[in-house]
Amino acid sequence: MKRNKTSKAWLHEHLNDPYVLRAQADGYRARAAYKLIEIDERDHLLRSGAVVVDLGAAPGSWCQVAVKRCGASGRVFALDILPVEPIAGVDILQGDFTEDEVLAELEGRLGGARVDAVLSDMAPNLSGVATVDQARSIHLCELALDFAARHLKPSGQFVVKVFQGEGFMEFRKAVEAVFGSVQVRKPKASRDRSAEVYLLGKGLKAR
Repeated sequence: MKRNKTSKAWLHEHLNDPYVLRAQADGYRARAAYKLIEIDERDHLLRSGAVVVDLGAAPGSWCQVAVKRCGASGRVFALDILPVEPIAGVDILQGDFTEDEVLAELEGRLGGARVDAVLSDMAPNLSGVATVDQARSIHLCELALDFAARHLKPSGQFVVKVFQGEGFMEFRKAVEAVFGSVQVRKPKASRDRSAEVYLLGKGLKAR
């Protein structure tokens, strides 16, 4: 089957994307690493010795960044429904975050440790129906927020990818109900045409 013009254009753009080329040179598994790097350099999410949970971790570029920045004394936990190739210093769990038993397994691995940063770059498998995909995306964001609210330290921070559209403002209000400060971040590595932004929550409110 011949590629159509759209797929050819995407492939050409991808192969010539400066962030893709940088990721290959720097040894990162995906260009998404630079989204987290930019946010971290601005907002100081990751520090030596931190406990970090990466939700929607595949293929693992955010974990690579977290391990480098948290060092040998840090702990990084990764979860994704897709397999993630091993990364030294990362505790990887494959499973569906929407399933209670998978969440219980992740909580068990934490062993009661409070978390310094919850990172969520999750996105649903796309159906092609915009309203359905947006609803699924917001649902994943809500689950990530609930996890962060229950497991973060009071000083901990939450970063979550959200697609602007139906339900975005309602979700932002939900984040504002949990955190004292909520900021919107659009890293340079996030393509301009993408509706994705990242919400950053700081200052966990008492529950």
